Amino acid sequence: MRRNVLILASLLLAALGMAAQRPVQVRWTSEVESISPTQGIIRWSADINPGWHIYGMEMPEGSGDFAPVPTSITIDPAPGLVLDGGIEPSVAADVHFDDALKLKLPWWEGKVSFTQRFHLADGAKGADIRGTITYMACYDKGCTAPTREQFALAYGTPAPAADDSAGDSTGAPKTDATTSAVAPAADADLWAPVTMPADGDGGAADAAPSAWWALLLWGFAGGLVALLTPCVWPMIPMTMSFFLKKGRSRRRAIADAITYGLSIIVIYLVLGIALTALFGAGKLNEIATSAAFNVVFFLLLVVFAVSFFGAFEIKLPSRWSNAVDSRAESTTGILSIFFMAFTLVLVSFSCTGPIIGTLLVEAASEASILGPALGMGGFALGLALPFALFAFFPSLIKELPRSGSWLNTVKVVLGFVELILSLKFLSVADLAYGWGILDREIFLALWIVLFALLGAYLLGKLRFSHDAPVEGIGVARFFLATASLSMAVYLVPGLWGAPLKGVSAFVPPLTTQDFNLYGGTFREFHDYDEGMRYAAEHDKPVLLDFSGYACVNCRKMEGAVFDTPEVRAILEDDYVLIKLMVDDKAELPRPIKVEEYGDTTVLHTVGDRWSYLQRHKFGINSQPYYVTLDDAGRPLAPARAYDEDVAAFTGWLMSSAEAYDQ
Repeated sequence: MRRNVLILASLLLAALGMAAQRPVQVRWTSEVESISPTQGIIRWSADINPGWHIYGMEMPEGSGDFAPVPTSITIDPAPGLVLDGGIEPSVAADVHFDDALKLKLPWWEGKVSFTQRFHLADGAKGADIRGTITYMACYDKGCTAPTREQFALAYGTPAPAADDSAGDSTGAPKTDATTSAVAPAADADLWAPVTMPADGDGGAADAAPSAWWALLLWGFAGGLVALLTPCVWPMIPMTMSFFLKKGRSRRRAIADAITYGLSIIVIYLVLGIALTALFGAGKLNEIATSAAFNVVFFLLLVVFAVSFFGAFEIKLPSRWSNAVDSRAESTTGILSIFFMAFTLVLVSFSCTGPIIGTLLVEAASEASILGPALGMGGFALGLALPFALFAFFPSLIKELPRSGSWLNTVKVVLGFVELILSLKFLSVADLAYGWGILDREIFLALWIVLFALLGAYLLGKLRFSHDAPVEGIGVARFFLATASLSMAVYLVPGLWGAPLKGVSAFVPPLTTQDFNLYGGTFREFHDYDEGMRYAAEHDKPVLLDFSGYACVNCRKMEGAVFDTPEVRAILEDDYVLIKLMVDDKAELPRPIKVEEYGDTTVLHTVGDRWSYLQRHKFGINSQPYYVTLDDAGRPLAPARAYDEDVAAFTGWLMSSAEAYDQ
């Protein structure tokens, strides 16, 4: 038992270690500080992940060609810019002995900053400060490739460039990634990178942990639901009886059952991480918001739902499960138990596939390998937990209800749930590409009908051909039917524009509503430069909202916060709201090339452009992300992310407006 658990725990920890490793090991920020009208300091700050380090600015003599790349900062020549002295680090690099290279090398860990003093040449009113940071990040088992990050800072009023206005047909300047490459020349300063004030309560840094906990809980709930499917439920007593009747001691049977549960967790966790490693977390997010993927997944869920309704049965080839099952019988020890767990995964696919697929799509929106890992880990934990419990308390197996018509009822109910969820994926594609085939009224009408039909089925008023006659309903069916019919009634006012805060994360936004009796929506700009010009003309601060059509938390914020009377009044009277959809698939008039982190990136869609703006200006790429700006594009307060505290959000807006007035 101890050996088996240690082996599986090692696999589990290794997988979690892969999931937790973040692709960006060093985060750089750049800023310029004024000492006098003609003197200033440039400061670059590096925040290095724990366990990692970057090397000093000079390698020791005799290190030869095997020395790592030193940290260096180069500043491009610019009119009016005169550098005073060299670049100075905040602390001297510590010298360590590198076991791999057999050299004493200087490096920094944790946080370090670098400064460069400068002054303006006679007659110059400002300078455009650009350059490149080059570094290599390492830890005790390896290093990243040499990385280059470019920076762009403005001091005073820089002299106009000789030919910056030449660009694409929209008036964008030449695509130099160190500038506001996709902004019209007149608005280039609005795209300049900024240093955000420290996060306050509800700041952007607080969003990820809550989202990860939600993924873990949703995955766990999905695993418990999967237990009730006809593919998994009958296997619980069969599998546990097999363990308890192998002629071994109860202690050994318990150990085998726990090993079996851990094997299930390892299989699903490795599956989630493998998919993310194969495509990349960012690529998964891109795929999850594409029209083709969402339409295909919509059709798959419809097919699964039709199968659950009894039209046909979906099964993996029997030779697959037979081959794995025979392998389990021919092996011994932990390998035998692992193959038995793999057999369960294959046999139950037709029931668990839709749940896993939906979970992975939601997890992919986190754009981090940790998302799919937590989602699949939670699912596996919910699925495996009963096997361990029944191993400890084998008498509970006798109390389990036998397989029967109730399992078919569960399958049909899951079919309705799949149909309801499928509309969400079709809606994402419809919104991202602007097809206009599934506006809010049509979406809600379909949901109302499906929830009403589900309630009728649970009450026995609707039957499929393979259903047994319902002579009476139990208490559980009665309450489930009540909940389903109540949901249908709750959704009805939404046909006339009610906010429906309880489901705002899933239904299309109010802007797609043709008929609204609830006061309409306040004005929104969907172009950054246009909105900023309007704000300057009307002397108002800006609320910049980075959102996405596939962003569930964005819809929650709109329903729970933006549609409240307090927030709505402030936005209507005191702010210019600019909402930018980072997954908008509308094509740009022509592709735009930008340089990011030393590589050339091509922006093809409107969403690409807004995503680049968020990364370039604010150094972050997560949604929802809210920033208050003055009409020059400078932040007024710390940014905020997902947080449904209306009072805190209102206070943040009011304090930002006061900062703007001052």
